[in-house]
Amino acid sequence: MPTYSYRCRTCGDEFDIQQSFSDDPLAVCEACGGELRKLFNSVGVVFKGSGFYRNDARGSSPSLTAKKTDPAPAPKTDVPGPVTAAPPAAS
Repeated sequence: MPTYSYRCRTCGDEFDIQQSFSDDPLAVCEACGGELRKLFNSVGVVFKGSGFYRNDARGSSPSLTAKKTDPAPAPKTDVPGPVTAAPPAAS
């Protein structure tokens, strides 16, 4: 569950609370009964795994370099040799 920060507009009291995404935001300060305001802070993001940093994609790993391969051989047919036309019939 995410943690949200609130500040009271009347007394200035600040606190953090864990709430579900579906929960309604808090509106009343428990200390003085004043109006609460939700604060927006920077989000802490952690990137794990490879590929997130500039130097991860710059390596000379075999999986990252293009491999040259020979073209695939032509498919074989059932005909053993070239097909020739039959000589014309004598009239």
